Amino acid sequence: MADKRDYYEVLGIQKGAGDDEIKKAYRKVAKKYHPDLHPGDAEAEAKFKEAGEAYEVLSDAQKRQRYDQYGHAGVDPNFGAGGGFGGGFGGGFDDLGDIFGSFFGGGFGGSQQRRRNGPRRGSDVNESILLSFEEAAFGIKKTLKIYKVEECDECGGKGCKSETDKVTCPTCKGTGEIKSVTNSLFGQMVNVTTCNHCSGTGQIIKNPCTKCKGKGMIKRARNVDVDIPAGIDNGETVRYRGLGNAGIKGGPAGDLLVTIQIKRHEVFTRRGNDVYCTIPITFVQAALGADVNIPILDEDKKYTLGKMTYTIPEGTQPGSEFRLRGKGIPGVRSGIRGDMVLTVNVEVPKNLSKDQKEALEAFAKVSNDNNYKQHKNFFEKMKDSLGL
Repeated sequence: MADKRDYYEVLGIQKGAGDDEIKKAYRKVAKKYHPDLHPGDAEAEAKFKEAGEAYEVLSDAQKRQRYDQYGHAGVDPNFGAGGGFGGGFGGGFDDLGDIFGSFFGGGFGGSQQRRRNGPRRGSDVNESILLSFEEAAFGIKKTLKIYKVEECDECGGKGCKSETDKVTCPTCKGTGEIKSVTNSLFGQMVNVTTCNHCSGTGQIIKNPCTKCKGKGMIKRARNVDVDIPAGIDNGETVRYRGLGNAGIKGGPAGDLLVTIQIKRHEVFTRRGNDVYCTIPITFVQAALGADVNIPILDEDKKYTLGKMTYTIPEGTQPGSEFRLRGKGIPGVRSGIRGDMVLTVNVEVPKNLSKDQKEALEAFAKVSNDNNYKQHKNFFEKMKDSLGL
């Protein structure tokens, strides 16, 4: 009892919640952790059962009253007040079936066998793809080679040549389950496990298909065309419905999940939908201003760099940034392009000749503080702080 979570906490509701709120909360939690959506996930199955137990109590006025008064002991079958689960879910079982029927198309009570033997969704296929910076920016169609599970074309997914080759599993009698009952302090405990003789199918194949070895499914290599949306970013995943592994017994196919990796670009870096580029200019261009050619993501050329002329204003300082509106990357959903941000790197000349040095010295002689305001302000502040 001490290990049980509070039922209100399990469903994520307050203690005074009404019946409709309880049912709505239960539907949400149960759908999230339903075993059909998480095959083989023990943690999800435990949370699913926990939610069902919480709903069974809180949806019943008498049980809820006992629970509110005595806690978990109040709905224990060995508690003096009586009631409780009696070794399983109680009278609210039909209500649970109605709830699940609304979003899974079937009942809940006794559905474990139907889940194993009925239609099941195929699993997803995960792939990754490497794109250039420009391909990710403007989108592209790619052909991927993937390996996916499909219905065996030899036996049509039956696992054998004829249905007469299938017989009922003698171990589980066709249920696909093995049940064991043990008595404990709290009453009977029923443990249900998948039959390992038939792997939960409830049937044994006498003459299995030689191609799929009786599984009804084989793995094949397939080429699939996928459209990568413009603006996709590094590490994002695109889902392609129905391109995953085939479903079981008529169940829907899983999805193809493609994770995007983007090559590092020599010129551009990306932050969200904005593109950043550092432009080197000469000392003279920074001082006098100049028209310079800069690289851009050209929407017309798509996968090659374009260029445009940009005017660097007179007196541009190192590290200055200039923003070009609408020259960035399109948003995946909106299609609206971000900006390009140019950062100016003023390159100081090296390896000067004698004539160049003399020219700079002559320039220095005719320069004054009005040409170097930052230099002037810095040293004036330094003099003030040192009392010079």
